[in-house]
Amino acid sequence: MLLMASERGGGESYRERRAAPSLRGWLSCVWVQQVSSGSAPYEHRSVPNGGVELRCRVGSVPRVAGPQTRATVELLAPGAVVVGVRFRPGAAPPALGVPASELLDLEVGADELWGRPATALGERLAASASPEEAATMLEQEVLSRLAGATAPDPLVGEVVRRLHPWRKGDVASLTSSLHVSERQLRRRCHDAVGLAPKTLQRMLRFQGFLALAQEADADLARLAADAGYADQAHLTRESRRLSGRSPAALLREGEEHCRRTHDHAASYAPLRAGALTRG
Repeated sequence: MLLMASERGGGESYRERRAAPSLRGWLSCVWVQQVSSGSAPYEHRSVPNGGVELRCRVGSVPRVAGPQTRATVELLAPGAVVVGVRFRPGAAPPALGVPASELLDLEVGADELWGRPATALGERLAASASPEEAATMLEQEVLSRLAGATAPDPLVGEVVRRLHPWRKGDVASLTSSLHVSERQLRRRCHDAVGLAPKTLQRMLRFQGFLALAQEADADLARLAADAGYADQAHLTRESRRLSGRSPAALLREGEEHCRRTHDHAASYAPLRAGALTRG
């Protein structure tokens, strides 16, 4: 989830870290977001990334944000602390107990899926000693729910790997190379990821663009080419579709409000590594 802001007072931060080793096949990152009590309300923009998140505004019941197909905007009050874990595309259903497709473009209370245990989890997070401890407790909840769970669909895992930016090949080649019918491929991706393969590929490519843009100060035409877009106009269309902003406006927001206080290293690192290997 890329966080972009219209900020009126400062005092907001977003920090990611890698999940515990036993969860790295399931989670792409664990994160903490804070708004200082003395700042103005903070508006942030969430851009689709193909994953599902379990998150909690500390003091409330945790919520599950399904895979997004468009940007969403949320206003955080002064003093707000939000912690979350992001599942890798296709990895959420065994932990949540529902197909990802049932959560498409939705955000629901975790109590709707888990009942009273979700409420109790929210109470434990509210009593935590620090935001970092609360994030770790949320991570541990995922670990406990994965005990004895069925592993993610391996075919979908391979699809996700092949659709990452910088990989050779395209969606059309997946059925033959993976020896699966187009209908079966779409059904299994629909259940595990909540998205069609082509839609997921577009989101992962856009995330690759954002990772490159945060690392380098190249012009948009160069970034578009490096991220795998046909040209800058192609990037602009995708940016407006996925973020609700032109690429220039999105990067300007990031430069003004996010670069100094936002850390996306955990989720962007694999994308940057892929840009270097181009494998």
